Amino acid sequence: MASDESEQHGKTTRLLILVVEDASLVAMFLEDVLEDFGHQMLGPYSRVDAALTAAEAEDFDVAILDVNVNGQAIFPVADAIAARGIPFIFSTGYGQKSLPEKYRPRPTLDKPFLPGDVEAVLAKLGETLKA
Repeated sequence: MASDESEQHGKTTRLLILVVEDASLVAMFLEDVLEDFGHQMLGPYSRVDAALTAAEAEDFDVAILDVNVNGQAIFPVADAIAARGIPFIFSTGYGQKSLPEKYRPRPTLDKPFLPGDVEAVLAKLGETLKA
């Protein structure tokens, strides 16, 4: 795992989280939220090609993927991350039902989301990471 130990917000693990997001305000919001919860952001990546390179080469614990990045679908990046066995979360303004069937079981943050939404989805993933 790419994480360090931390005790912030009751968390025992500091996660390195790959973020793919083309909206700069959302990316800055995520960076602040993740730091507040004791995690570190890798990125943000605002292009699918750059995100795919990072997804294949970088060491990280979890990813948060905007579904539509500058008009391109994020699914090649999601597939690369899944092939590595790394958990990921979709971020979308279109709802989970807009995802292709094979991705619907994945955790989703529905835009607009609040800090507590990010914390909750990471906590659920944390339970999976510990199992």
